[in-house]
Amino acid sequence: MDGLRNSEYRHLEVNRIAGSLGAEVSGVDLSQDLPEAVLSEIRKALLDNLVIFFRDQRLTPPTQLAFARRWGEIHLHPYMAGMDDYPEVLEIRKTPADKKNFGGSWHSDQAFTAKPAMGTILYGVEIPSAGGDTLWTNQYLAYETLSPGMRRMLDGLKGVYRGDNFSSHDGKTRREYYADKISMKVIDPGDTQTISTHPLVRTHPETGRKALFVGGHLHRFEDMTEAESRPLIDFLMQHATRPEFTCRFRWRSGSLAFWDNRCTMHFAINDYPAETRIMHRVTICGDTPF
Repeated sequence: MDGLRNSEYRHLEVNRIAGSLGAEVSGVDLSQDLPEAVLSEIRKALLDNLVIFFRDQRLTPPTQLAFARRWGEIHLHPYMAGMDDYPEVLEIRKTPADKKNFGGSWHSDQAFTAKPAMGTILYGVEIPSAGGDTLWTNQYLAYETLSPGMRRMLDGLKGVYRGDNFSSHDGKTRREYYADKISMKVIDPGDTQTISTHPLVRTHPETGRKALFVGGHLHRFEDMTEAESRPLIDFLMQHATRPEFTCRFRWRSGSLAFWDNRCTMHFAINDYPAETRIMHRVTICGDTPF
């Protein structure tokens, strides 16, 4: 199967890591100014596999940003401060002193903004000796495996997505929730839109496939209360993260993941309490879900 898939590529080697999504890509140095033919094959690998992984890269914040800019405008996180010298790069840092990790729940990046992120590029700088893996889940499959009746109902629903969706934590804001738990700097989003309404089932603008659009930012359904919405949200989250829809990536320093937020969710596992994990994240702007 992998040999058949690799026959579609002239410049890359692409090998799947799980049955549902995810592939390792080799034969490319992402620090270089890549020709359009190589970028076209990387795009194909991303659309086919939803998340792609590159090993043994040697990236600096400028070269990571240069690669990311080939895919679109860079998104600034409205709640978390970027690096001092490179504000478009979010340094995701967890040390033994931190009680909470960043991204430790199932979510799609920036789902609460008017135009959620198209993609995210995450680079491993310092990796624990064990642990700190990331999970992804295929939201095409999550939608396609629902019953016909459930799909018909969801096709007409819209969700309200909130950046500060911490209702399960005594209604705390993001700043209050992370206080004394994480060493990353939480900032005021100012006038950035952090509550948005989107279709619960979105159509991928490049593949045309429908995907479930849920995650930790989903607060309730439009025209419904949170209490009315919660049972269905809980069911959909449990369904969307079934093991057979997922892949798991073991990080090494120099590894890079590039994923499509339009059809995946991801989860950063917090299982390295005595060690440090440092990642550099760049997020690419997307468009309005439909």
